[in-house]
Amino acid sequence: MRALISVSDKTGIVDLAKELHALGVSLISTGGTAKLLAEQGLPVTEVAEVTQFPEMLDGRVKTLHPKVHGGLLARRDTPEHMAALQAHGIDTIDLLIVNLYPFEATVAKPGCTLADAIENIDIGGPAMVRSAAKNWKDVGIVTDASQYPAVMAELKASGKLSDKLRFALSVAAFNRISQYDGAISNYLSSVNFEAEKLSEAYVPERAQFSGQFNEQYVKVQDLRYGENSHQQAAWYRDLSPAAGSLATGVQLQGKELSYNNIADADAAWECVKSFDTSACVIVKHANPCGVAVGATALEAYSKAFQTDPTSAFGGIIAFNRPVDKAAAEAVSKQFVEVLMAPDFSAEALDVFKSKVNVRLMKIALPANYGDVRNALETKRVGSGLLLQSADNHELALADLKIVTVKQPTPEELHDLLFAWKVAKFVKSNAIVFCKNGMTMGVGAGQMSRLDSARIASIKAEAAKLSLQNTVVASDAFFPFRDGLDVVVDAGATCVAQPGGSMRDQEVIDAANERGVAMVFTGVRHFRH
Repeated sequence: MRALISVSDKTGIVDLAKELHALGVSLISTGGTAKLLAEQGLPVTEVAEVTQFPEMLDGRVKTLHPKVHGGLLARRDTPEHMAALQAHGIDTIDLLIVNLYPFEATVAKPGCTLADAIENIDIGGPAMVRSAAKNWKDVGIVTDASQYPAVMAELKASGKLSDKLRFALSVAAFNRISQYDGAISNYLSSVNFEAEKLSEAYVPERAQFSGQFNEQYVKVQDLRYGENSHQQAAWYRDLSPAAGSLATGVQLQGKELSYNNIADADAAWECVKSFDTSACVIVKHANPCGVAVGATALEAYSKAFQTDPTSAFGGIIAFNRPVDKAAAEAVSKQFVEVLMAPDFSAEALDVFKSKVNVRLMKIALPANYGDVRNALETKRVGSGLLLQSADNHELALADLKIVTVKQPTPEELHDLLFAWKVAKFVKSNAIVFCKNGMTMGVGAGQMSRLDSARIASIKAEAAKLSLQNTVVASDAFFPFRDGLDVVVDAGATCVAQPGGSMRDQEVIDAANERGVAMVFTGVRHFRH
């Protein structure tokens, strides 16, 4: 058996080569990899010796040769192929171990020059990978260090790789090539090329949205069905999911997550991550129906649950702090589909042992979890895709513009910031009443902002919550004074809205007439 090794990332390669050598595998290698293996005392034949042609053009041409690709592509069960190899003095290559130039890491560096990016586009590596992957029945293709243990286990056990493993390695190899080419396309089609600036030190300006957008995802699992039972679905994650994101979570118990569970869980998780103090978010049908902060997880949950106990039934609950026994016992009294937290105490897990259908998700949060957000958002439309930067705007007190005679109190300003965080995660049109770090009424997803305001009041009344002296956040401006009148009639004394309507002055005059405070945020948070 012969193995050709050519890797940019040399993690674990020496140990792998030693194990291969111990099994009697002949080693062929290129450039720096060959030098490293030779320094470790391993017998290695350089590719230039195999091809009888020197590496040239600064290493750009070294493996692009029939003695390499013939050895990879020849079908062992085809007499004509084997006769051709014999006629031209070509030996077969049975195992190819390759990882590619670090293009993605290179272009991710600040100040990456166009020259550096181009030089890190691998040519020979992908060509060999494709050859070996195409001929998977005869050649094992290894493209990642994580595959080394499985490969060595089979070689040690039987002296060869099984069809199943070789096919899996081939699929992984073609996936890697797809990812690599997609990254190159994304980068190059984002470059605003300026020929007059071209030099080795040229760092090109790049468009935020590339000329071609290539997405790459890895399947997490097939789902029983989609949004409805007649639809089929699967869950995918980013190639490199961000720490603290839903895709990094571990399900500790419960039934398999459904399509709707995952969508709602993401809404709850992203919302609860926006708070830097202990918080609880309850989501139903993609909308927060209860949000609160508290000194403990139990206090936060108890306040959030009060907002809308009816909607909380069968909801998704997220905490941004570990769940202890007290919080677990409170949550266990209601029907919950999914419960998420950075961690659960042993006592909390014991509480849910008898509730085998409750899905518990543990999602470790990094120290800077509030900053971990998706950079882009996508939405599928007919034969196309909408792509935008994510709505990651954070409002600060200094951003608020007080536009009324009445000034908000410090307590009202604090609650306004809380209400504004929640409103960002409520489907438009969004109206959110809050007080003392707790949602008091939420109106969501209505065609009219006026109706959202009325629904928020109705829900508060149903939950037996008084809206007197509450604050209100509106995700977009009030086009007329009628929406303001509804929230003031309900008891609000302070309102936050983006402003920007041609009737802003009319609404400001109405606020002054009603004796309430109003602030403009300068940004809106439509969520469709």
